[in-house]
Amino acid sequence: MSRLDELIQKLCPNGVEYKRIDEICIVQNGYTPSKKNNDFWEDGDIPWFRMEDIRQNGRELENAIQHITSLGVRGSVFPANSLIFATTATVGEHALIKVPFVCNQQLTHIHINDEYSNAIEIRYLFHYAFKIDEMCKNNTKGGSTLPAVDLNKFKSFKIAIPPLEVQREIVRILDYFTLLTAELTAELTAELTARKKQYEFYRDELLKGDSQIPMITLGEIATDIYRGSGIKRDEVTEDGIPCVRYGEIYTQYNTWFDKCASHTQLECISNPKYFEHGDILFAITGESVEDIAKSIAYIGHDKCLAGGDIVVMKHEQNPRYLAHVLNTSMSREQKRKGKVKSKVVHSNVSSIAQIIIPLPSLDVQKRYADVLDNFEQICNDLKIGLPAEIEARQKQYEYYRDLLLTFAETGNTILTDRQTDRQTDRQ
Repeated sequence: MSRLDELIQKLCPNGVEYKRIDEICIVQNGYTPSKKNNDFWEDGDIPWFRMEDIRQNGRELENAIQHITSLGVRGSVFPANSLIFATTATVGEHALIKVPFVCNQQLTHIHINDEYSNAIEIRYLFHYAFKIDEMCKNNTKGGSTLPAVDLNKFKSFKIAIPPLEVQREIVRILDYFTLLTAELTAELTAELTARKKQYEFYRDELLKGDSQIPMITLGEIATDIYRGSGIKRDEVTEDGIPCVRYGEIYTQYNTWFDKCASHTQLECISNPKYFEHGDILFAITGESVEDIAKSIAYIGHDKCLAGGDIVVMKHEQNPRYLAHVLNTSMSREQKRKGKVKSKVVHSNVSSIAQIIIPLPSLDVQKRYADVLDNFEQICNDLKIGLPAEIEARQKQYEYYRDLLLTFAETGNTILTDRQTDRQTDRQ
């Protein structure tokens, strides 16, 4: 028998009480501060939490992306060790805030009231909050407007309150699984970063060229180079002619690809521009100088449509070699000469045509491409394995969390329910 089972048998063998959230906690929505006065945001010392903070920094937070001064705070500052829940727009997320703070109107804040301050562990509520997330998802209203959680349903949601010793043992177990997941994530991420840097160093060294390899411009080897034609988001269809929109070059593809992720209908495009096997595609619009003119090679055999803000380069070289050499540090540095306009970076056909690369014979190009393809595949295998391994560890945490936080109400036996859960899981 585990220590937790012993504690349950000793302290609450006949079940536990369930309490409404508004009975054990203070519940307050966030608010919109006065943004007319920019001084409220200058030298602010009060963390101002939004959904972006949870998405970027996780579920346990001590600092926010933005800070506000006390003059911009319309109500009271929420106390440290509080929970916030997304209750409008993006519903079903939560975080534990460890410092005094304020939050925006998309979030609802709770903290344990004085009456229950010695009866409930905040970290127990933190782990229990996944049940509140599910309740929020199942109790939204709004129709055509942004979805919002019914606050009365939120306040009336009931939480199991076992004795403190039981809460602390549950927290100890679940914190342990959380720590294991965090350690695994850090370890695998470090391994992936190191492998990627190793690959990039090897690729840059292999393709930097020497006195025996001629340096040429892309304009010298291009048999044709031209811009694609705009394909709107609502013109993308499930079937039809394969196509690539410029944003997909950043999000959908790596060094080369053989199948398009999108399709469209020819009648949607007034001036179709095609690409075919071996062509190189450049995205000539982007959000950063570092990524501008990202390029990929198409090695499939369909005739495809190139969207707007894409430059297509035809040639008679090895497309996989060109894809690798155009991703080297030397090539990326040349691509960064794009112009910034309205916070968006642009490049053009003439700038791309001036990029200089080393160009060995076709036989050597193929050998280089084969070696780099193999090396890149090793990195990609690890990239695929990393989220799978983390997901498996996360599911392990969720399994034990669901098991440990399932209590019978007073009058029933907890241990019987827990044993039944185990037996059901094994069947």
